[in-house]
This record gives sequence, C-alpha cells and structure tokens, in this order.
Amino acid sequence: MAAIVTGLIPILRTAVDATTTYKCRSLWFGFLCIRVVILFLAELPFTKLDSDFICNGTRDDMCTRACFNKRFHSPMMVAWNFIFVLVILSVLLMELFASHLRSLAQKRSSQAKGDVELEDRGKEEAQVVSMDTRGKVVIDLHRDRGTVGFYLLSITLRILFESWFVYILLSWNLPALDDDPYECRQTDICSEIRLCIVRAAPEKRMSIYALATISIMIIVSSILFCVYSIVHYLCNT
Repeated sequence: MAAIVTGLIPILRTAVDATTTYKCRSLWFGFLCIRVVILFLAELPFTKLDSDFICNGTRDDMCTRACFNKRFHSPMMVAWNFIFVLVILSVLLMELFASHLRSLAQKRSSQAKGDVELEDRGKEEAQVVSMDTRGKVVIDLHRDRGTVGFYLLSITLRILFESWFVYILLSWNLPALDDDPYECRQTDICSEIRLCIVRAAPEKRMSIYALATISIMIIVSSILFCVYSIVHYLCNT
C-alpha cells in the first residue's frame, strides 16, 4: 500500500497543481492513476510465482527451477513496470511542451510594450496560449497546427506503448498460466519428464485480464481523441 500511495502522490499533485492546462489533460492523468492502482493490485498474485510453480518430484531441486525458467521464459512484472514508465513519459512529453509554451508566454508578458520587434517575433506563439480568470495558462489548440501535431504525437506514442503492453500480456504472459499441466522435458539437466502446474492460476489470469482491460480502454479513448482532434482542430482550420 505504501508503494501505491508513493506512486499516486506525484501524479495527483501534477494534475491538480498545474499552471498550464489543455484539452483532456485531466483524462490522461486520471488514466495514469487508475493504471497504477490496477498495476499494484495485479502484481500481488505474482509476488511468489516461483513458489507457486510446482512439479512432481522434489519441489526445490534444480530440475524444478529449470522447468520454471523454461515455462516463464518471457519477462513479466519488469516488462509491466517498464511500459508503465514509458506511458508516463508519453504524458510528460506534452507536459514539457505545455511548460515551454507557458515560459514563452511569461517572457512576452514581461517584455516592454514598446519592443515591437520582440513582440512581432512572438506573435505566432502568443496566439496559442491565453490566461483564464484564475491565472492559469490555457493552450488553445484551434490556433496552431504544430501544437496539435505535437499533442497527437504524444498520444500516438501512448497508443503504441499500450498496444505493446497488451501484446505482452496476451501473447507472452497469459499462455504460461494455463490450467493444463505443463510437460517439462529437460534433456540437458534432467533426463526424466516432469509435470508442472501453477498454483492459483485463475487469480493470476484475472490480473492479466484487468491490466489488458484498462490498457484497451486507454487505447480506445486515445484513438477516439486523435480522430476528434484531426477532424475538429485540423480539418476545420
């Protein structure tokens, strides 16, 4: 529980205390919060995966460990956490760009009114951001195609990362959690054939399904927003 709180605090603080906002910003940070909660809960059944893998014969011998490595030859929790970091980076990419636009707006506001040259130089960027009644910088996606393109790039990266995650879950991890006994043939270490099973396999599969579900939701929402942005911001300008 301490790990989940530690992961949620920076995300929530960034989402609430932002000085710059843009379309659907709260949605992406909301997905990050949901995802870190599900990731934490989904990893609980896998904390003792090696002890849950049982073969006929001596439980802790070298042959059983070799069968475990053969059955779970693809990365699991490390891959999950790594892709989650990539998803966070795709969100922070737009945050860095929004911070850059805010910095430009602050520099222009502090310039002398008579400095016509600098004012003209920043005229194009000045149209992209505006101030609301609370002093928060709001990025207007209607006024600059470059900003929309950068936003779509960050969302496209998120779609790619989440699609990769779903592929790992369903193609690498899920088949290894089958209910049927696994027939392990170790010719290099052990000559005999062993039958192995994974304890609490349904609970572990449920974790896979939960992770895949939230990722598919993020993918669908991101694709819909990309279509909306292209039609609303690019085609109507």
